[in-house]
Amino acid sequence: MAQQTRTKPKKPPAAAATAAADASCCAPGMAPLALAEPLRPEDEELAQLAKAMAHPVRILILRNLLRIGTCYFGKLADLLPVAPSTASQHLSILKEAGLVKGEIDDQRPCYCVDLAKLRRLQHLLGTL
Repeated sequence: MAQQTRTKPKKPPAAAATAAADASCCAPGMAPLALAEPLRPEDEELAQLAKAMAHPVRILILRNLLRIGTCYFGKLADLLPVAPSTASQHLSILKEAGLVKGEIDDQRPCYCVDLAKLRRLQHLLGTL
């Protein structure tokens, strides 16, 4: 039996592949720059809010606070799968972003979701 040799198909040159990809991602006949979306003033706000939401425990904190309403820190920390010190760090990030409000009630920290800020986040996501 004769042994067959396999040859790999030749790849197109990188420049040709890039040009083909560029042509396929844009509307026919339009230059990519004509389709570019400008940076919007609210993009920074959306990025900061998204960064604050970028951890599953923070999402869980918001979900619990939305379900419960106002909650003392100790009770909220009991609902989370992390140590109270870690919960406190996550709450600080959410407070800094304005998604959670906190105040001292009877010498205990009490938290709730800032619904106006959450609606703002929903609006910003909707305008993507």
